[in-house]
Amino acid sequence: MQELIKPNQLEGGYCNSLTQYARFLTREVKIGNVPMGGLNPIRIQSMTTTDTMDTLGTVEQTIRMVESGCEYVRITAPSIKEAENLANIKKELRARGYDVPLIADIHFTPNAAESAARIVEKVRVNPGNYADKKKFENLEYTTDAYQAELERIYKKFTPLVKICKEYGTAMRIGTNHGSLSDRIMSHYGDTPRGMVESAMEFIRMCESLNYYNLCISMKASNTQVMVQAYRLLVETMVKEGMNYPLHLGVTEAGDGEDGRIKSAVGIGTLLADGLGDTIRVSLTEDPEFEAPVARALADRFERKAESGKQKAESTSSILHLPSSTYSPYQYSRRITTPVQQIGGHFHPVVMIDVTKQNLKDPYFLSPLGYNYSAGLDKYNLSDQACDLVYLGDKLPSFSFPGNLKQVYNYQTWLNLKDKHNCYPLLTEKEFLEVEGWKVEGLCFVMVNAEQFNNSTIQQFNNSTIVILETSQDLGMQKQREFFVALQQQNIQVPVIIKRTYNNVDADQLMLYAASDLGALLTDGFGDGVWIDAPEAIELSLVNSTSFGILQATRTRISKTEYISCPSCGRTLFDLQETTQAIRARTSHLKGIKIGIMGCIVNGPGEMADADYGYVGAGVDRITLYRGQEVVKKNVKTANAINELIEIIREDGNWVETVAN
Repeated sequence: MQELIKPNQLEGGYCNSLTQYARFLTREVKIGNVPMGGLNPIRIQSMTTTDTMDTLGTVEQTIRMVESGCEYVRITAPSIKEAENLANIKKELRARGYDVPLIADIHFTPNAAESAARIVEKVRVNPGNYADKKKFENLEYTTDAYQAELERIYKKFTPLVKICKEYGTAMRIGTNHGSLSDRIMSHYGDTPRGMVESAMEFIRMCESLNYYNLCISMKASNTQVMVQAYRLLVETMVKEGMNYPLHLGVTEAGDGEDGRIKSAVGIGTLLADGLGDTIRVSLTEDPEFEAPVARALADRFERKAESGKQKAESTSSILHLPSSTYSPYQYSRRITTPVQQIGGHFHPVVMIDVTKQNLKDPYFLSPLGYNYSAGLDKYNLSDQACDLVYLGDKLPSFSFPGNLKQVYNYQTWLNLKDKHNCYPLLTEKEFLEVEGWKVEGLCFVMVNAEQFNNSTIQQFNNSTIVILETSQDLGMQKQREFFVALQQQNIQVPVIIKRTYNNVDADQLMLYAASDLGALLTDGFGDGVWIDAPEAIELSLVNSTSFGILQATRTRISKTEYISCPSCGRTLFDLQETTQAIRARTSHLKGIKIGIMGCIVNGPGEMADADYGYVGAGVDRITLYRGQEVVKKNVKTANAINELIEIIREDGNWVETVAN
């Protein structure tokens, strides 16, 4: 058995190092013939969307998932009949030569879990609804009453643990932000700490029964909550001498570009911390499309670990941060002094390199949110209009929009005849040598996170905006170290985070940028983003990715957000079709969050993070929510979207679309 990590090795922290990538060593867990944790690779998994009673349909989909890269396949078992049918599914898969470990997904039904644990290699239970309840009631407990509740749960949970021990079945204790029990909510609130304690109660019960074949998850649709919960979980486990492997995922991430960016922000932030032993990207798409996204995220960090040949003793001392810097467990934006609406309380800005564009054609700005009308000689701005463009040494032959700042290399800027709305970008050397910038005039200063020195940052003043770049592939930690250095010296200049990506395709760009920039924004660092992409990648994608990262980190809202689940055998309508239909009618409602849930399992809870909810309640029946509140029950599917829009309209949140 792999030796448990000692609590004092991380000295109360949540990862090996805050300044360099190092994977956190976890206990190895046996799941069929594909072990997880320890020194094993990061495992990829997904979940079927078929009816579990459809044996052949589930088998065929499972095979497609395995072929797409899934190393584990999860199947829902909402009742004992589905749990028992897992045996038929497993038998058919083995007959076809597929020995992929199967995971039974359990909610509400201990008897289904106990049946499934005798058949499959792993069961997933949700502490919020396995032996607990959620009716959105505020409950008060004495110490004795709370302990009595834990003892009641222990008696319900113990039979499953004993079966898992007997059959060698692994277990995931999977907490969901949207389905915390009333007991946990009343005691700890709707918080990352509540999520952690919900799981820890079950982990402690397992350990009291000498059962350790566990992995743990802390899923949420809010990336900040998700990241904070996993970090708190690791810190809590380490203090209690535990190091169980982690299953990472952003639940209800959505579909398309939004779903990929949101997943990468949450999962990538934790992978960069060295956390995570298996991942599932939850997209409102067919499950075989999830594994390649998960694999792309995992491979980037696997390559980093392989380059240094990760060793068990790689645990290093954690960077100690004074209490005046930042907390990785609670979001708080770094305090800065604003410079021309950059920094301070202003939302983060988007900066884009246009040096390779046709600067004689004003229409090139259309992908950046500035739609030029030749007849009126003016620009119409979208909600995703970038804030700054970098022109280097190139000069445009037309007038730019008045609110679009132009940034030039310093020597080129010096020779501009008209400097209105134009600003210089200085190297660190130029900044130190040009005395004027120490006293007046807005300037941008390029600083490399690996090479900065204190003598430079001590000369920043209230006219300086830093462009922070890194030359490392996985350079997030070095950029974070720079932010900490600023905080330690109480230097409050705004900072735009720049990341350069070479030899990547469009999908990789989205995932890598979301991981790198999202990690820093989640920690409260950054007053803007600059994604420097290969010329072959379209400006529109660079721009939408920039805004998508800000949206996913909840630091700048520029469009409607859809919290849609990825579908499973419990789903009561076509999620992909319905999500697209709702999006087509509501995508212009900037800042509104709409939850689209296939069933009731996580629906009401995740509605707490959404403004409105559309939840499957039965065949051809939809329940509509306003936050946690049920507004209309059993609405026929054909009328449900219109009824949803009517609720939004009643609240005064509806706006009519305007034709361009």
